[in-house]
This record gives sequence, structure tokens and C-alpha cells, in this order.
Amino acid sequence: MFKKLTLAAAISAVAMAAPVIGAQAKTLKVQGSYTAGSFAYKYTTEVWAPKLEAMTGGSLKIDVQPTKSIVPHRETLAAVKNGILDGDINAVAYFSGLDAGYALMGDLIAGYDTPEQMQMFCMHGGGKEMLQKLHDKYTKKGVRVIGCGPYSREAFVATIPIRTVADFKGVKVRSPEGLASEVFRRAGAAPVAIPYSEVYTSLEKGIVDAADASAYVNNESNGLHKIAKYPIYPGIHSMAVIQMIINNKVWNKLTVAEQTALDMWYTAYSTGLRRAADIEDRKLVARDKAGKGNVTEVIDWTLEERNKFRAIAVGAWEDFAKKSPLAQEAYDANIKFMKMYGLLK
Repeated sequence: MFKKLTLAAAISAVAMAAPVIGAQAKTLKVQGSYTAGSFAYKYTTEVWAPKLEAMTGGSLKIDVQPTKSIVPHRETLAAVKNGILDGDINAVAYFSGLDAGYALMGDLIAGYDTPEQMQMFCMHGGGKEMLQKLHDKYTKKGVRVIGCGPYSREAFVATIPIRTVADFKGVKVRSPEGLASEVFRRAGAAPVAIPYSEVYTSLEKGIVDAADASAYVNNESNGLHKIAKYPIYPGIHSMAVIQMIINNKVWNKLTVAEQTALDMWYTAYSTGLRRAADIEDRKLVARDKAGKGNVTEVIDWTLEERNKFRAIAVGAWEDFAKKSPLAQEAYDANIKFMKMYGLLK
């Protein structure tokens, strides 16, 4: 009897994992925020994209394309709503032009201490629900938020040494539009809004002197340290929130099992990417501090200077919250979580 039950269980497990014969596999067409050569893009497409197919027994696949490959980086939200894309894995701050609430949800500059804290807010502290509320207004409930959170405390690249807040005076800084740009402006810099994919040429041509860029490993893989030899690590400011959304009609056509698998896939993928990027960052920083890379100096700001920068950022948060009712809600949601977690009194 035991052998019969064991065999029956094994057959049942295989049947559940195997694709239905003759069924048409679904492929989600998604645009990411990563450039094709970056560590994050390769990790997403080579390591994690195949896992969704495996998790669903081949019934659901995901095709992640690089940033700007199908639509401009700021237009993925509309593209998902209108069915041009099935979904995106994109930076929330790119939609700041629609509502200041996106700026506060996309990157609370100098707010959280670690990516884990901010992801906790996103996934368990009300952030996901707040982001859904913003999307419901601007897509007429056309998209569903699968998840959100940063995968790194982004490094900062510069062609000149920037060791203090005062050193920002007059420096041309690449920064996403919205809250980040406002914080840098208040710190004395001259922010320029350009996408990450154009950072290298902008630094090379002197259009900017420094850049709010990406994870240290992405900056390295895209060659930024060859021309911007004074990175700041750990970063002083940014943990860009990356969302995953899917068109609601596409979501509703998935089976319950596929919906569950996609939810679980995102959580595991985002956690894996965060941890993998952190490990690679630390390896590269150790190499560069030992003088074995292209970097001249890895700059680590003092706590005093970080606190000065954070004080500037707090003022910008408060002012951005006044820009719209949803921005105020996004601000309140962040502050409520930060107080609960002990980050603010």
C-alpha cells in the first residue's frame, strides 16, 4: 500500500509540473529598465527568466527586453495599459511627470538605510498598495502591480572627487527627473535629466560631471569607471524602486496557478538580484580599493556629511508631498512605515 501511494504521489507531482499537451504556452513581453550589457539585465534574462518557465511546467514564459528597446523608458506604463507591452520591470521614478506621488514612491532620496528596508515597505508596509492606487488613477485600473522594491543602494560616479555636500556646488549631475533632481539642486548641483543608457556618453563628452547611476556592478559593466574614476560607495542618496506590473487583461487570462507562480517568481527574483548585486559590488569595491581596477579613489562619505545630505532631502520630501493629494498619501505611507520601523522618531 505504501509503495502504491508513493507511486501515485510521484505520478501526480509529475502531472502537475508537466505542461498540458497541446496547450499554447504564454509568453509575457516585458521591457526592463536595464541596458543590454549590464549585470542586472544578464542576471534577469539568463538566470531568472528561465525559472518562470520551469515553475509553470512550460505554460508561462517571460521575455525581458532592454530599456528603450520597444518604447521610451518613460512610456512603459502607458504601453502596458494599452497592450503594447504585457508588463514592465521599470523604475517608478520615470513616471514622476504624471504625479509627484511617483517621485516619492520611486525613490525617497536619502531616506532608507538599506534596500531591504525599502523593499519591506514596498511589499509589506503599504508601498505596493500605494503604487497600485497611483496606477489605478493614471491607467484607469489597466495594470496590476506584481511587486516593487530596489535592488541596490546605488553608487554614484563622478569625474571629480566629491567628498562633501559643499563639493556639489556647480557640479553638473545626471539625475532622474523629480525628487532626485530637486535634492541635488538644493545641495547646490545642476541636475540634468537623462536616462541611464546615456550616462556613459554624457560623462565622456562632459555634458555632466557626475551621475546618479546604478549599482556599482552595473556601472562597472557599462564602463563608467573608465571615465568617472571617483565613485562614491556606499551611495549617498538613491535606492531606485523597480516595479513589476502586468496588463490587467493579461493577468486575468492567466490561471490561478500561473498568477501564483508569477507572484512567487517576482519575490524570489527581486531578492536574488538584490543579494547577487550586493556581493558583486563588494568584490569590485575591494578590487578597486586595492588599486587593481580603473578607479582612482572609492570615496565613502562620513556620517556627518550623509546626515547633512539627508536633512536637505527631508525638506524636499515635505515639499513634494504638497504637490498632489496622492503625493501626500505616498509621503504619509513612507513616514508611517519609517516611524514604525524606527528610522524616524
